Amino acid sequence: MSRCMNRAATTNFAFLEEHDSLFVELAASAERIFASDPNTTLIKLRQLGEALAQHLAALSGIEFDEQTSQSDLLYRLNKELRLEPQVKELFHTLRIEGNKATHQFRTRHKEAMDGLKLARELAIWFHRSFGKAGASFKPGPFVPPPDPSAELRKLHGDIEKLRHELQQANMELDSSQQLSQLIDKEKAEYEALALEMDKESRALAEQAQAHEKILEQQQQDYEKKIKALQDQLSQQGESSVKEQRQSVANQTKAASDKLALNEELTRILIDQQLVEAGWEADSQEVTFQKGARPEKGVNRAIAEWPTNQNGEKGRADYLLFAGLVPIAVVEAKKENTNVAGKIRQAERYSKGLKVEAPIVGAWEINGRTIAWPADEEGHYMAPFVYSCNGRPYIPQLAEQSGTWFRDVRASSNTRRALPSFHTPGGLLDLLKRDKENAEKLLKDEPFGYLKLRDYQQSAITATESALAQGVRSALLAMATGTGKTRTIIGLMYRFLKTERFRRILFLVDRTALGQQALDAFNEAPLEQSQTLSKIYNVAELGDMAAEAETRIQVATVQAMVKRIFMSDEPPPIDQFDCIIIDEAHRGYTLDQEMTEGELATRDTSQYISSYRRVLDYFDAVKIGLTATPAKHTSEIFGKPVYTYSYREAVADDWLIDHEPPIRYETLLTQNGIQFEKGKPVEVINTQTGEVDTTELEDELTFEVDTFNLRVINENFNRVICEELVKELDPFGDEKTMIFCATDLHADMVKRLLDDAFKELYNGEYNEAAVAKITGQSDKVGQLIRRYKNERYPSIAITVDLLTTGIDVPKICNLVFMRRVRSRILYEQMIGRATRRCDEIGKTVFRIYDPVDIYAALQEVNTMKPLVRDPNITLEQLVDELTDERRLETAINSPGDQEGETQADAVLSQLSQKLMRVLRKADNKAETKPALKQKLNELQETWGVEPKSLHQHLHKLGPRQAAEFIREHSGLLDELAEIKSLVGSEYMPLISEHEDEIRERTQSYGTHDKPEDYLDSFNQFIREQMNQSVALSVVVNKPRDLTREQLREVKLLLDNNGYSEAKLQSAVRNQTNKDIAASIIGHIRRAALGEPLKPFEQRVAEAMDRIHTQRNWTPAQRKWLDRLAKQLTHEVIIDRETVIQLPAFQGGAKQLDKVLGDQLDTVLEELGEAMWPRESA
Repeated sequence: MSRCMNRAATTNFAFLEEHDSLFVELAASAERIFASDPNTTLIKLRQLGEALAQHLAALSGIEFDEQTSQSDLLYRLNKELRLEPQVKELFHTLRIEGNKATHQFRTRHKEAMDGLKLARELAIWFHRSFGKAGASFKPGPFVPPPDPSAELRKLHGDIEKLRHELQQANMELDSSQQLSQLIDKEKAEYEALALEMDKESRALAEQAQAHEKILEQQQQDYEKKIKALQDQLSQQGESSVKEQRQSVANQTKAASDKLALNEELTRILIDQQLVEAGWEADSQEVTFQKGARPEKGVNRAIAEWPTNQNGEKGRADYLLFAGLVPIAVVEAKKENTNVAGKIRQAERYSKGLKVEAPIVGAWEINGRTIAWPADEEGHYMAPFVYSCNGRPYIPQLAEQSGTWFRDVRASSNTRRALPSFHTPGGLLDLLKRDKENAEKLLKDEPFGYLKLRDYQQSAITATESALAQGVRSALLAMATGTGKTRTIIGLMYRFLKTERFRRILFLVDRTALGQQALDAFNEAPLEQSQTLSKIYNVAELGDMAAEAETRIQVATVQAMVKRIFMSDEPPPIDQFDCIIIDEAHRGYTLDQEMTEGELATRDTSQYISSYRRVLDYFDAVKIGLTATPAKHTSEIFGKPVYTYSYREAVADDWLIDHEPPIRYETLLTQNGIQFEKGKPVEVINTQTGEVDTTELEDELTFEVDTFNLRVINENFNRVICEELVKELDPFGDEKTMIFCATDLHADMVKRLLDDAFKELYNGEYNEAAVAKITGQSDKVGQLIRRYKNERYPSIAITVDLLTTGIDVPKICNLVFMRRVRSRILYEQMIGRATRRCDEIGKTVFRIYDPVDIYAALQEVNTMKPLVRDPNITLEQLVDELTDERRLETAINSPGDQEGETQADAVLSQLSQKLMRVLRKADNKAETKPALKQKLNELQETWGVEPKSLHQHLHKLGPRQAAEFIREHSGLLDELAEIKSLVGSEYMPLISEHEDEIRERTQSYGTHDKPEDYLDSFNQFIREQMNQSVALSVVVNKPRDLTREQLREVKLLLDNNGYSEAKLQSAVRNQTNKDIAASIIGHIRRAALGEPLKPFEQRVAEAMDRIHTQRNWTPAQRKWLDRLAKQLTHEVIIDRETVIQLPAFQGGAKQLDKVLGDQLDTVLEELGEAMWPRESA
């Protein structure tokens, strides 16, 4: 044994000398110490991984310091250089194994040997990236250091094998002489190995000390070298750092293309993935042939397990045992194989398993008497199957990557790709969780105690039905303000109560929304008035140590990204089996799949937003909630399984409608703001915040769409603020939200409003009434809470912080001081004011529009921009064209459009980017002599006008365009110079032009005047009366009108542009009287000429009649008055109305009792009195 141990260290890593002697010394130390201290081998290899990562970061100008952890650095490297998944996996495994070796002392030569093999693979990749030989470097074979524990491992295997044979033959283990001899031999071998290792360690001690000294010196030299590299890069401009980074990315990409892990290395990586998921795995040692068998209480992945299906013998690569239960078959193959297709093979092995004592069939745990029947023939003995090749999952290479999984218990279950394996606990839960029973329980579970509205119940039922059909992602589209959170609480409670899911992740995109949800979980009553948080353990934001009993975790996307992709111990993929995503439309950061061509030339994580990566990481059912389903949302979740729109919610009286927007026209919005040529003007330098003066070379005119963005005119803002203070009450209950263009603009509006309010109210005005609430505000969370719950501030000025998801029902006024182009954003903004607020008698909300917002609104965006990923740099595009190898790949790969190649697509993207820069430069050249001169020089050099360069390249086609760019190799530097000569795009001009209000108008769609709108309404009602049964009931017998008919009438009117809010506003603007009549009143006025009467007055008069008809007791009178007060918002008056009213929740019976069983009579008489016979 000692002969083996003293052999000199091999030089598997000698080629690293070309880069730095520290690399070689770390690797050589790892090899040298392998026999006597395999733990230290793993620690040294981890250090090697760290040194290589730092070198890579320094070369690429990626910042790090002593505080940066390796996992954090790898995350940054991957983000900037888009490392090949396999390379990430090698770095990751060395880090994890090194950490284990540091924290737990176990003498395991096997792990250390695997570590050496993986480290060498990483070193070869590094050398191919940056060595002189480049990607064509050919390493010799790996020479393993002698392994002193091989004999011991063999003995261990023999013992396991014999033990199993004895158990099979029902012999007492204690009575076997052969077994006790083997155990004695193992013990002796173990002691001898320990002695030998100790001896070797002492013999090497001096030598080791000398090496450590050398290592220390090298470490210091290396740190200096890295520091010098970092300093050198930090002195260079941004574009040369980008160029350098791009060049590093190209080199690593070329090396990655050569990286093909053999079967053995692939298996090492798969072993590692299984170990990380909680299985005991080692495909060389824990094998059936070497005696590995299942054991009670141990979760073991046994390799090469024999199977026999109809005489066809085979070996499952791994059979996963949870204790004595064979629960899953794994088919593991080399990395370049079609993984998804191999699921069938794993299924065959599952059918060919022999289950006999002491092994326990998984079906028994499921309460079945036999295994699960397969479609064609036979039975599945293991309920789950996997197929993998150690390669992380890439959606666009779906079939060739990831860990594919199928639950074979039902033929309707399809296979799906996962990032890695389930944990033993996760698989057991999957096995025991009875989905069919849960679905049956859900069907029988009553809704009553949830106190939901009809549409919320329908949304829950639609989701549950979709999931029952095997759908794994569902989208609910519900208008803002329709109680999405309440719906979610109902859904979660039902899921957990029926055990449909084990643990739910509620994902939000900002902390404020998470806090809001938690508050609701703590307050909303469920069964026996208990809240969700009382019944189930809810883990709050930031509390990520999800204990077993946690049933609901609330988290932000950002926190989950950190937890999954930037931590040493990411959560298992089965930590949650259901994810509910609030405001799902916000996951829109470039979520397109890459086309085949892009995939060949670019890296995948470029297109996967953090949000999508979190969703893809967990093996869970995904349920998205959104108010505005956009194209990208449907691509992730599919079409909505249920939709409840804003107009429907208004028709059902759950949401509040708005009056026609109030437009302000001022002198400047009508004529624009003009600057004369040659006049000095002031501009704001947005970088420094300072005001610079410059002379205009040309006349400039700004229209209203640029106000507060490209031109700042305080007078315009002042005029608008002076108009607003006439309409907004700073002391009242109503809240107002003002949307500004920038933080500076918000400050200006705050000052101007304060001035205008002071002017109007003198000393009574309290400046706390108006507050700026933006990301820049101090203690923003506290401000939001005060705005929501306290009297002041009653007017909030914001930029974007409050556009989504913050509920303040008292908002009755929205003011747009800036243009919004996105329909999604606009609908979210409007959604801030649509909630009912009966306590302040809110019936409509108002929109003030000084910037003509409706002129620029787009439909929900389905256009694909030509530049698919704005983060793709010019450098990267140029590189993709000019790199011979990548150009060839791109020419032979399909592009986006029919008949084009990926190279055409790259050229189009490049042309677009060039056009933007050069056209802008051309427009500005007349006013900038230096820029003009530069463009003239370029025209000389290129032989084509710069502004037409994009067309020229397009005509040339990919190959010749690449040639042109190679010829003019300074192209990128020239462009960088042009960009700096053009100067910063955003330097708003300051305008002192005077302004004054011209008119305040409300327009009614195609009708400018309120009387025209009312005339067209009268005509519409008369035309429709005979065609709509519901409408004729309103006109002839309003007392008999049903809820469904009222909804039908409201939607009919709405679809034709008529609504209660608009009619009310038109009547007010025509008659100067504010008559809050109901929609029924408006229809009857149009049809019968019946005078309008405020609805509240109708109810009050009707109640007076009821008061006088009987001799009510004081208590009964009090209850009747309460009823009258509540009914001022309700058009249909029946028992159901009473039950729905907040003041009588569930109390119709009680009210009936108080009124001496006369509630139905009272309600009938109320209807009669409100719509008397002569008018009906």
